Parts: sequence; C-alpha cells; structure tokens
Amino acid sequence: MADEILSEVHDGIATVTLNRPEKRNAMNAALLRGLAASFDELDSRRDVRIVVVRGAGRAFCSGRDLREMGQRGADPEQGVAEVLERVERSRHPTIAMIHGDAIAGGCELALHCDLRIAAEPARLGMPLARIGLIVPFPLLQKLVEIIGASHTRELLFTGQPVSAPRALEIGMVHQVVPAAEIEASTYALARTIAANAPLSLSGIKASLLRAVSLREHVAHADLDELARQAHRSTDAAEGRRAMLEKRAPVFRGE
Repeated sequence: MADEILSEVHDGIATVTLNRPEKRNAMNAALLRGLAASFDELDSRRDVRIVVVRGAGRAFCSGRDLREMGQRGADPEQGVAEVLERVERSRHPTIAMIHGDAIAGGCELALHCDLRIAAEPARLGMPLARIGLIVPFPLLQKLVEIIGASHTRELLFTGQPVSAPRALEIGMVHQVVPAAEIEASTYALARTIAANAPLSLSGIKASLLRAVSLREHVAHADLDELARQAHRSTDAAEGRRAMLEKRAPVFRGE
C-alpha cells in the first residue's frame, strides 16, 4: 500500500489515515490508489466492524492536488469519483473524523462516509467555481442527497466554506465537538457501532446502498462534457494558478 495511506485495525475498528500532512492531504494519484486498495483489503477482513477515515496533520483533506493536475493536465476529478464511490460501497460502516478542513474532494470524501464528526474549528467547502471547475455529477448527487438542493446551491454558487456548526445545522455532519475531544468522540462512536452484530451492520449497510441505488441510472453524459469543457478552459488554468499563487483569479468566461 502507498505511503500516502496508513491503515491499521484494533478491536474491530479500522483506521484509514490520509498521510500527506505537508500537502494538507491533497489527493494525488498515489493517495487515491492507496485509498481504494485499503478499502479493498479491509472488506476482506472478518475482524473489521467499522472504519474510521481521518487525515494526518492539520487538515482532513484539501481536495485534488492542484500542482499535480497542472503538471499532468489530468481531468481534475479523474479517478476521484470512482474512489469515493468505492469508499461508499465499503461493506463496513464508516466514520469521517473531520478534525480540520475538508475541502472539495476532501469534503466529498467525508460525505461518502456513513457518519461524520467534525471539530469546532473545521470547515467544509466545495470551491470549484472559484477555480473555474464544475462538480462532477455523481459528486453533486451526493451533496443533494446529504444537504438537499437548496443548501447545495448555496455551497456551490458561493464557493465559500461553511463552519462546522453551520454544517451541523444543514445536516452535513452528525456531531460537532471541541477540537480536543474529536478523537475521543469519534472512537467512542466507533466502539458503540463495533459492539453490534456484524451481520446486522453489513446487512444494514447493503440495504442503505440499495435504497439509493437508483441515482446510478440517471443519465449525465452531457453534464460530464460540460465539466470537461470547464476543465479545459482558460479560466480553469487561471483558477489553478491563482489558488497556488494565493491571489484572486481574473476570470474571462473562456
């Protein structure tokens, strides 16, 4: 497994850690491969009851690695949606421990977990419009599923992050706790769930996935093309440069 992902199991609780703290756990290709491989491996283990997903360092996850995107010219969400859907399809319940900011793909990673606990200082956001990109349709579906169309509009149109208390108000997270208590609170919840019957947990998870499976049949090829056009635009290149250079972008609508 890649060094970008750490995985361990204790007393039925698996912990998967995004391990690029110096890059705010930005999703590069190696991290995405490691995350998928970790969930493949955990699904095969009979001693796992629940999975906690967390980040090393100060941030939960800052989203796609913009520098890698610029160097490789890759689709900004290439592989991301597939890996997040793999996390969601885990046969085990999952908890996102959001101790720090969860932005863009990091926000979506948290939303693709079953439960979310956030520390009070954490922020969650989807700033793609601020760098000239469009949220891929499967990831937009997850936003609407969790927080509804109204709050999704506000989050995406403004591109501004929301505080953890605001995220709790709109149903984006299940609990908000003081930063000093985030680990204890997360693992207390994990132990409560892990104490339940394994077949019940996996059966409930399978039933929940079936209940939302109709969303997979919504056609979105035309929307995918809009997202690709946005990624290839001059504005998108400007947005990435501006974010890396920590300045306001100058968009021209082209």
